[in-house]
Amino acid sequence: MKKALVTGAAGFIGSHVTAQLLEKNIEVRALIKPGENTINLKGLDVEIMEGDILDKGKVAKAIQGVDTIFHLAAIYAIWMPDWKWIYEVNLAGSRNVLWAAFKADHIDRVVYTSSIAAIGTTPDKTPSNEKTPFNQYDLGSHYVLTKYLSQQEALGFAQNGLDLVVVNPAFPFGVNDIGPTPTGKLIIDILSGLNRTAFKGGFNVVDVRDVAKGHILAAERGKTGECYILGNRNVTALEFMNMVHKANTGKEKKFIPTVPVSILKGGTYALSFWADRVSHKPPLSTPVEVAYAANYLYVDNTKAKTELGMDFRPVEDSIKEAIEWFKKQKMV
Repeated sequence: MKKALVTGAAGFIGSHVTAQLLEKNIEVRALIKPGENTINLKGLDVEIMEGDILDKGKVAKAIQGVDTIFHLAAIYAIWMPDWKWIYEVNLAGSRNVLWAAFKADHIDRVVYTSSIAAIGTTPDKTPSNEKTPFNQYDLGSHYVLTKYLSQQEALGFAQNGLDLVVVNPAFPFGVNDIGPTPTGKLIIDILSGLNRTAFKGGFNVVDVRDVAKGHILAAERGKTGECYILGNRNVTALEFMNMVHKANTGKEKKFIPTVPVSILKGGTYALSFWADRVSHKPPLSTPVEVAYAANYLYVDNTKAKTELGMDFRPVEDSIKEAIEWFKKQKMV
């Protein structure tokens, strides 16, 4: 790599990818939405280009003069007043980037950012891997569905000659979560006292800097047409809540015992109704989000370790640093 294009460069993961590329003396062109908050790029020696990935002309211009593309631009949301845009950006926008790269003769590699949401879940605590078939069609999550469909399109381009590698981040935590993302909001809601109940289920926690490192390793060592899970530690929902509290206070805390998923779904129906009809602001959670989180979203990172050479930071440090950053930003 000599010069890379990073779409979504001002975002949570994208800003860390950008910073790590610069540390390796690789030039970066950062594609950001017009008017987007660029605080995450402050002080970084990057070429900033404003443009929407829904604009084919702007995308074609953005890829000129680069040899590698890191495509991270996407909408990550559990609720939107109009779901049309998650399909436009995550599907049509990604397609624009892929077609531009496919038609160009100077692109050596594309690293496509998907998610573990595009990988199937198991009925128990057995970790999923890159070969676990997707089985969330009936879930009703627009985010999950768009990530899977866009990943399949990306893999289709790889099968037809585009040198493309897919990475599937788990639940990342760390600094620069300006949104905050739904993952970062988990920490904020626990610290703010909005989330005091645990429920059946679990997920995989990973440092956002490790996710960024995995992107670059995928560009350097990944095999064309392959997917790589970028996840670290599998934890239950209750374990995560305790990790957040201990990272914040240094002490353990007894949270409200596990609440049945059916009760939580009922409560989030009311929250979703209020968001849709009255507040027009994201609710604390939704029935779909509860249904998805009630699975054990555990993943196996063996492939990333063996083929990419990944290693990982302690997730306790990641959570502590995220908390300190949220406090500094007065988000807690």
